[in-house]
Amino acid sequence: MKMNNKGQALVEYLLIIAVISVVIISVVKLFGGYLKDSMTKSSCELTGQNYVKGDSPGAGYCE
Repeated sequence: MKMNNKGQALVEYLLIIAVISVVIISVVKLFGGYLKDSMTKSSCELTGQNYVKGDSPGAGYCE
């Protein structure tokens, strides 16, 4: 009897993609504010403005 494993492989690939997506979303949520502050600081330096650190990660701004 010949078995068809195409459906099983597809489900395995979908599970792997789902796990990778959850990990990426978690990392972005965890470090997103720090990344935003880094980008804001760089843009402040490029425009000649002063960077003001915010109370929480991601709350910094240029003035």
